Amino acid sequence: MKRSRFAPLQAMKLRALLAIFACVLPSLASAHPHVWVTASSTVVTKPDGTITAVKHRWTFDEPFSAYAVMGMDTNGDGKFSREELAPFAKINMESLHEYGFFTSVKQGKNGITFSDPVDYWLDHDGKALTLNFTLPVKEGTIAVKDARLEVSDPSFFVSFEFAKENPVQVEGASKVCKAQLKPPPAGVFQRLSQLGENAFNSAPPGGLGVDFTTPVTFSCP
Repeated sequence: MKRSRFAPLQAMKLRALLAIFACVLPSLASAHPHVWVTASSTVVTKPDGTITAVKHRWTFDEPFSAYAVMGMDTNGDGKFSREELAPFAKINMESLHEYGFFTSVKQGKNGITFSDPVDYWLDHDGKALTLNFTLPVKEGTIAVKDARLEVSDPSFFVSFEFAKENPVQVEGASKVCKAQLKPPPAGVFQRLSQLGENAFNSAPPGGLGVDFTTPVTFSCP
């Protein structure tokens, strides 16, 4: 496969994040964000309302998906099966571990830590690649009614947007709880078009991505 020229910092980070062992296409390396993800999440709870896991379903944008699956149709049938994508799914899980799977669940300053992901796989619907995985809680006890969930990349290298239908659900005894999403003001995204790449490269430790995050809280009767 012919390799494109590196956009060094961006290409190296994308490979680390999403385990693609090739250069980023020039169109992906031109400005933040570089990859767009539509996320659906499910918070799993015990009978007492304590969170035990977070399930994710992340669908990548079509241009990135097309590039990511190049060479993965090993049987030549024009489709990408779960079996063909399994090695790539495994590498993604290993790579995303360093970034905490871009998932934060907190109550005030207290946060949950997660164990290694389980039940993970990739599927492809002919247009877009979707990563499915579950993060079991390892340490920390937070009730869903007190939780604040965030799915985001502080650097805004990857843009996460919750799906319009069923963006966040609660599973288990506390399924009567309803998620409440607070998207950033429209003006934040208008400002994005005015920011150059240097604004992200010189961002403070928290990253500019926090401005584009949609926090999720829960209302429980």
